[in-house]
Amino acid sequence: MNQQALWAWSALEIRDAVRCKAISATAVVTAHLDRINAINPQINAIVTLVPELALAQAHAIDAAIGRGETLGPLAGVPVAHKDLTLTQGIRTTFGSALFADFVPTQDAEIVARMKAAGAVTLGKTNTPEWGAGSQTFNDIFGVTRNPYDRSKTAGGSSGGAAAALAARLVPLCDGTDLGGSLRNPASFCNVVGFRTTPGRVPIVPSENPEDPLLIAGPMARTVDDCALLLSVISGAHEHAPLSKLTEQFFEPPIKAGAGALKIAFSADFSGQIPIDPEVVDCINDTRDFFNQLGCEVIDYCPDLSGANDTFHILRASSFARRHGKGVRRNPRDYKQTIVWNVEAGLALTKTDIQRALQQQAVVIERFRVFFEHYDFLVTPVVQVPPFDAALEYVTEINGQPMQTYIQWMQSCSIFSVTGLPALSLPAGFTSLGLPVGLQIIGKPRADLAVLQLAKAFETINPIWQRAPVF
Repeated sequence: MNQQALWAWSALEIRDAVRCKAISATAVVTAHLDRINAINPQINAIVTLVPELALAQAHAIDAAIGRGETLGPLAGVPVAHKDLTLTQGIRTTFGSALFADFVPTQDAEIVARMKAAGAVTLGKTNTPEWGAGSQTFNDIFGVTRNPYDRSKTAGGSSGGAAAALAARLVPLCDGTDLGGSLRNPASFCNVVGFRTTPGRVPIVPSENPEDPLLIAGPMARTVDDCALLLSVISGAHEHAPLSKLTEQFFEPPIKAGAGALKIAFSADFSGQIPIDPEVVDCINDTRDFFNQLGCEVIDYCPDLSGANDTFHILRASSFARRHGKGVRRNPRDYKQTIVWNVEAGLALTKTDIQRALQQQAVVIERFRVFFEHYDFLVTPVVQVPPFDAALEYVTEINGQPMQTYIQWMQSCSIFSVTGLPALSLPAGFTSLGLPVGLQIIGKPRADLAVLQLAKAFETINPIWQRAPVF
């Protein structure tokens, strides 16, 4: 049995030990609540804690075990939900002062699925206002800090989730990703974040169920734990039209997949996107791991032109749909970057949106042809290492100005446009001890193959085990 403290165990280890009665769900939850009370004040990752509810759920699981009942695949595993995700009876603020006291009367579908699988809800993780921006702060709860350096950001918008995982406050979290909100904080916090194929995880309820840009997905410290959560939250739903994909089974342990694979490898996007030199160095250092796995590694990055412009237009259009009325009514209810994004969306014409959709079709076709010759594309996740938590967003990279609050994240957002599965995997650390993630982009709908390559890489480079020091 694992001799570490219970809060350091993986979700799989907890699940298996609870099933065989080696530990109780109550002991697991108590250990994690103690850990949260000791560490969370330093990083502000979990912003709403529900200890009484969590202990009641744990007691119910222990009682069910005592009665010999069949347990779900997450029975006894502590989880936390992003504060954008509806949780029945638990405050959900969306990071907005307008909803500071909002308590939903229903669960989002992914929460309902995790509950049905036996997961124990500990609370909610911090997010920027309305999930806008890859820096987690808001007027209700303040900033979430990076566990590896509390002066740095944990990223966003699933920054609270990533920080909670890295700090060993919980073993599993859910998150969302429009332009990098699962991948960016995973990279900044040395954990795994998986932007799955749109529809793989149904978003219910949804204001725009046919929009493939926003996805929900899993976060964890390891590939197997990520797959465990994905196995629970994925699958079709009648109110999610994009969810009717060919079924894939993600139950761990994931079989490591490597060998005769052809990988396009680019630590600098062939100069198409500005990248901090330390990030480039960290990614280049991982190249030999793929060689050791028997892969054919070729320095190449496909043409990314048009993807960034497409993303900005489609994102602005979605922000205008969701927040246009509120911003028109009282712009002071929103942070300035959201107001800017909404105004950009309101200024769009039908011609602008049609042009973006046409560009998107060109980008998707370009990647279809690319994947006729390659099995995977490997790139950096984020263009910079974790930056000062007092800075709202990166304003320049290598002397090149970033014109908007999201331009510095195009290393993630360009792949959102493609609809391809993209996973952020712990890769290494900078000279200052800051995490850097590796992005694995797979073929259309090849979510399982992405996990399999990630598992192979993780096996020979288990850098995720380097925990932050408190």
